[in-house]
Amino acid sequence: MDNRSSISSTPSPEEHVGAIVRGMDTRQWWLWCSAMVVTLLAMAGIAAFALPAFLSQFTSFHSFFFNDAIRGLLSLVVLFNIYVIYEQMQINRIRKQVAEEFYKLAFLDPLTGVFNRRYIEQWLTNEIARSQRHGYALTLVLFDLDAFKEINDGFGHSVGDCVLQEFAERLRKATRGADVACRFEGDEFLAVLPECTSQGVQAIPQRLDNLRVDAFGQSLPFSYSAGWTEYIHSEPIEELLKRADETLYANKRSSKGLAYRRLRSTSRNRRLSREVKPHEA
Repeated sequence: MDNRSSISSTPSPEEHVGAIVRGMDTRQWWLWCSAMVVTLLAMAGIAAFALPAFLSQFTSFHSFFFNDAIRGLLSLVVLFNIYVIYEQMQINRIRKQVAEEFYKLAFLDPLTGVFNRRYIEQWLTNEIARSQRHGYALTLVLFDLDAFKEINDGFGHSVGDCVLQEFAERLRKATRGADVACRFEGDEFLAVLPECTSQGVQAIPQRLDNLRVDAFGQSLPFSYSAGWTEYIHSEPIEELLKRADETLYANKRSSKGLAYRRLRSTSRNRRLSREVKPHEA
């Protein structure tokens, strides 16, 4: 069997959530139809009891029974409508939860909680259009974690995940409210800074100093490289990202050696401490 056909037949998370929403819509439709049917049946029952009263004279017993029947049918209608309202509230609550989950699946990175590449590309397209209309400055900052592969190899992927989460949280706090940060891919992050020139980027590195995570009881420092560029009018989005990437890796080449030596020293100290413990025991 072709693996590609089996993969393509598997629904994506977005399609799965969409199917749930459509199922809730169907459930809601049937609920309201049921309410209409019950109401009509109750009205028909009331009419059936009321019709003989207009055609013949009832004794007091029959009148009493007729009144009880009317009250019972009205109570049934009221109770059913209360149930319908309750179900409607539950459906709306579930719909809201599904919408939130769909938003997370579609636009948020599940590990770090910041926006993903799909969202940032849409946002960047809108900001470029706004910059062209009003002549506002627009700056991109591309970040890449230094020696991230060595962190995964030396300390494990769980520590690598903590590094990504810590950097994402610090980057979110380092940017302004109008700025948007995302995990672009792997260990790369991108920040879009509307109405900001390249000179205004200098404040971000000052807020991203002293980056550390806990790794097996010791504080592990890590660093990053960054490259930024300002949008040029009528420039394609691909060219803008390419220029930011080129600036990033030009800066990264100059700092990679220092970051690698610092990390290797920390990793070596960890191995030595693990080797000493059996002898001490």
